[in-house]
Amino acid sequence: MTCLRAAAVASALSLFSSAALAQAPPPPQVTVAKPVVKEIIERDDFIGRFEAIDQVEIRSRVSGYLDKIHFTDGAMVKTGDPLFTIDQRPYQAALEQAEATVASAQVKVEFASNDLDRAEQLRKSGNIAEQLLDQRRTNYLTSRAELDRAQGALRNARLDIEFTEIKAPIAGRISRKLVSVGNLVNANDTVLTNIVSLDPIHFYFDVDERSYLAYTRQASGGTRTSTQENPNQVQLTMTDERLAQRTGKLDFLDNRLDAASGTIRARAIFDNKDLFLTPGLFGRVSLAGSNPYMGVLVPDEAVSSDQDRRVVYVIGENDTVALRPVRLGPKIDGYRVIRTGLKGDESIVINGLARVRPGMKVNPQVSTLPPIREAQNRNLNE
Repeated sequence: MTCLRAAAVASALSLFSSAALAQAPPPPQVTVAKPVVKEIIERDDFIGRFEAIDQVEIRSRVSGYLDKIHFTDGAMVKTGDPLFTIDQRPYQAALEQAEATVASAQVKVEFASNDLDRAEQLRKSGNIAEQLLDQRRTNYLTSRAELDRAQGALRNARLDIEFTEIKAPIAGRISRKLVSVGNLVNANDTVLTNIVSLDPIHFYFDVDERSYLAYTRQASGGTRTSTQENPNQVQLTMTDERLAQRTGKLDFLDNRLDAASGTIRARAIFDNKDLFLTPGLFGRVSLAGSNPYMGVLVPDEAVSSDQDRRVVYVIGENDTVALRPVRLGPKIDGYRVIRTGLKGDESIVINGLARVRPGMKVNPQVSTLPPIREAQNRNLNE
């Protein structure tokens, strides 16, 4: 009986084990590939805004009633183009009065000069008192001073006439008129319009402290590269563009970091022959942030999170999944740069991350990543 019971138990355990094995799920199927390894240059992107190199608020230097407007709202103007005319009649009258005052002062100077000459001749013969001679000399000097004052007033009157013709001090695009004909304009107070220059144009952006330190170390070590031929070159991408369409160059870096934000203000300059770029527009500039080096690139979807760190799943021996912490870099050619954590010869899970756990066996389906992922996506869409 004991042998029969033992045989029955062994048979039952065998059947249970077979059933358990029959019910165990197969290893999950995942897509794996080796990272892309190639020479890359890391680029840093910064958001900024365009500003005009020159911008002027147009004010009148003389007071008066606005007589004429010589431009069309929003038009392009050149340096010296007439913009406004202030009523010139009061200033023309003041000019004529100043000219008459100068003429009168010149007559007085001539008379006082002749009078002084006669007194000098009489002094030689002793027929004039010293006090009278001094008086005539004083009259001459006083008349000369009055002439100088009259000539100064004449120059001011001529300037006022010139200032009634308000001209463009810079070339650029003019705004709308802010004052209509017939309104009183106060000197140095009333804003009539404004002009902004457009070509070339500045682009201001803020660089964080970490990037600033990296650029400074590269520059001090002689290894700063944007391109070897033009180390200050930057690339511009507008908000409606996927790829950079314009290039410019850095021409200014502020002399201190902002204590509140921990950033430093930088500036690039761009040609704007087509006048497309307008002050106030947002854009994104890209700067080279490293020297060329062999980089390890993986798709973004191959990167997962494990608490406060980023990880990828690596296929080890016997198709077993292992967790590998990584440090990420920027995105290049559609891939994410892996700064540390991978050598480039590993097989990593790129699809099916939700079905795997560390130590689990999987059924890997080998795939090959293209050198440039975005180009492949564009071709597939087409």
